[in-house]
Amino acid sequence: MPPIMGYCRKPGQTALRYAGAMHPFSELADLPHRLHQPALRDLAWTLTSPPLLLDAGIAQRHPLAGSHWADNPERLAAWLTHLDQQPEPLQHWLQSSHNQRLGHYYERLWQFALQQAPGVRLLAANLPVRQGQLTLGELDLLLEDRDGVHHLELAVKLYLGCPPLTEQWQRWIGPGREDRLDRKLNHLRQHQLQLAQSHAARQLLRSLATDTVNAAAWLGGYLFRPWQIPVADPVGANPQGLSGDWLHRAQLDDYVQQNADCRWVLLERLQWLAPADRSNQSCHPISDLPAWWDTLPQQPPRAQLIALLESTHDGHWQEVRRSFICADDWASAAALGTPAGTGQIT
Repeated sequence: MPPIMGYCRKPGQTALRYAGAMHPFSELADLPHRLHQPALRDLAWTLTSPPLLLDAGIAQRHPLAGSHWADNPERLAAWLTHLDQQPEPLQHWLQSSHNQRLGHYYERLWQFALQQAPGVRLLAANLPVRQGQLTLGELDLLLEDRDGVHHLELAVKLYLGCPPLTEQWQRWIGPGREDRLDRKLNHLRQHQLQLAQSHAARQLLRSLATDTVNAAAWLGGYLFRPWQIPVADPVGANPQGLSGDWLHRAQLDDYVQQNADCRWVLLERLQWLAPADRSNQSCHPISDLPAWWDTLPQQPPRAQLIALLESTHDGHWQEVRRSFICADDWASAAALGTPAGTGQIT
């Protein structure tokens, strides 16, 4: 069973060099495992996890690429380790917002770090751009570093590959079936990254930035491949990207048998970032999975994200794999673009 944080295809040297230049903290990939506070684990994951795609047809930039932390990643590790022992500032920051969307939580983690990052000045976050009474959109981040002024759009996404032709972006679909990789990239390219160049935004930015504003995105998350079905990665996928798998309810008994030494835990929406770490009392025997699924109140249930855990030397259980369990009609409904109920997952 491959560890989720270690999954990668066999990349070419060119792809590896590009990934290293694009992501300055790849050497800290195991840092979330070394921290104890859940919010700190999520913060470390947010700052150190690799991008979902290397070639997305859009400009991508790590928000901390121009910070002093990027020159010396161990300084970032030391800051996070200190916060793990005194997490109150991060906890207060997160508790000041009641928005429970995963994307908002991800943005708040970035905002907290950028306010502390040496060599970075956070000029604005979630800055609305209005034309008269009409709101055209928001700029996720406006920051200044040694490389200039940057408008950055942030997104964290979890996409499930839906065969056949999974190398195509449109075959990678969000668990709730409302979202699709090709639509997200098109929205970034055609709207979000163009917003700072609009007349209304340029007028607004005159009071905040004197330099030319460079637009880019940072897209993190996981790709989930069909369990036991070999598929092609989407075009431009990061060979060092994070991954999991997904399966239908009909496959669940076989899945349980093949992972008999593991325990499992349900990952609620705001637990979808860092790998899970649990005590023995808070995770469940793998044999309980089928009965748990069959008693979910909504039938057929929404796709549910679980983590499989293995015991560590200190008695804790750490995530080694994550999987979406889906209703048996999930793939066919996803191919038709049918939403799984109302509301947004991410």
